[in-house]
Amino acid sequence: MKLAILDDYQQLALKSADWERLRKRGVEVQVFHEAFASRDEAAAKLAPFEVLVLMRERTPFPRELIEKLPKLKFMALTGLRSASLDLAACSARKVPVSNTRAGTTSAVTAEFCFLLMLAAARDFARGERNMRAGRWHEGIAGGIVLEGRRLGLVGLGKLGSRVAGYAKAFGMDVVAWSQNLTAEKAALAGAAYVSKEELFRTSDFVSIQLVLSDRSRGLVGAAELARMKPTAILVNTSRGPIVDEVAMLAALQSGKLAHAALDVYGTEPLPKDHPLRKLDNVTLSPHLGYVSEDVYRTFWGDCVENVEAWLDGKPIRILNPESLS
Repeated sequence: MKLAILDDYQQLALKSADWERLRKRGVEVQVFHEAFASRDEAAAKLAPFEVLVLMRERTPFPRELIEKLPKLKFMALTGLRSASLDLAACSARKVPVSNTRAGTTSAVTAEFCFLLMLAAARDFARGERNMRAGRWHEGIAGGIVLEGRRLGLVGLGKLGSRVAGYAKAFGMDVVAWSQNLTAEKAALAGAAYVSKEELFRTSDFVSIQLVLSDRSRGLVGAAELARMKPTAILVNTSRGPIVDEVAMLAALQSGKLAHAALDVYGTEPLPKDHPLRKLDNVTLSPHLGYVSEDVYRTFWGDCVENVEAWLDGKPIRILNPESLS
């Protein structure tokens, strides 16, 4: 039996779990470290495999790709869910999909969100580039102190509430909005509930803390960006498609939006020639918000357990139980 581990960009999968347990059961393990150039390439290279281990949403798996994998029998997904995996298509093929625990704590993403906020506020990325190029203060912005500034959180769930706590420790004024949020729930997290319009109009920093869904896709568009202060900073560590990328690029290029600090993008990996890479008023990170050694140990360790359970005929953590009937 052949098993493929996909999109192990950092080459940490084999170091993070005991894959030898599967090899001892006759499973041949192969790792793909690079993203596939196209859906056709993915189909061709994955056709020989019965088991696929997916790293979250890195390689999209629509019905068209799933139907091109004749030997596919089981999929293990790191994390709780994937918006780019067609579960219905898996169920139609009687391919069970297991997930893993989310990780030990939401602190890993909340801390990274704050890292991006601080880096953008102090123009840290440009300063770091200057130092490597032999320069000093040339072109670096004056910098913004977080204390006393307003942070607007679009989403105030577990992750957003943790970010709100960090912001309060920095002396920030925290407001929040989401489609289901109430003033009472916001107060419990140390934030004031405001309207969506007020959040974008009055915040010095706007941070996206939502799960990608049909309701949240494109939620931050041209109208919301136009309301933001010309000095404001947009932070996104959630999912790229929540923000209208075309509208964001236009706002950044025109100077109507001062800065964006981004960890997520509509297309990942971000294409080498993408215009975001050419802008000075963006701080870019390669989707590291969830990445930590502890999280990887949880992800890959659970995947080994999931494959073992499926091999034993007792699959666990199944996202599509209808596939088992």
